[in-house]
Amino acid sequence: MSIPFFQYRLALLASMVIIVPFGYIVRFSQGLNPAWLHDALGSVAYEIFWVLFFAFVLPRVSPLRIAVGVCIATCAIEFLQLWKPPFLEAARKTIPGRLILGNTFVWADFPVYFVGSFVGWIWLYLIKSYFFKKRHS
Repeated sequence: MSIPFFQYRLALLASMVIIVPFGYIVRFSQGLNPAWLHDALGSVAYEIFWVLFFAFVLPRVSPLRIAVGVCIATCAIEFLQLWKPPFLEAARKTIPGRLILGNTFVWADFPVYFVGSFVGWIWLYLIKSYFFKKRHS
């Protein structure tokens, strides 16, 4: 494993360590008004986290492919909230299930997912280009 590759993955890990508490703080804080801003910023952080996570797991995949894939997956999960079979309802009653699967379908979440995936793509692109820029001697 090359040093830039290791440093790239370390930067992704550090970014995830930053974005997770940020997402929880903005989603559950009481200071932001209007109230919908809590959910919107929390959802943006959620998207960014998944973009960074999949880049960490699949470091050779392009940032654009990862961001588009995460956006499509989270939109699919949003539609999945319309389906209420017992096994999904049981999963949604757990904290991990609620965090990953959600529990209520909301059309307004889609633009936020697009914004979050876009910000995640920019974040990932900047990290990747920093560590893998062409070096001219």
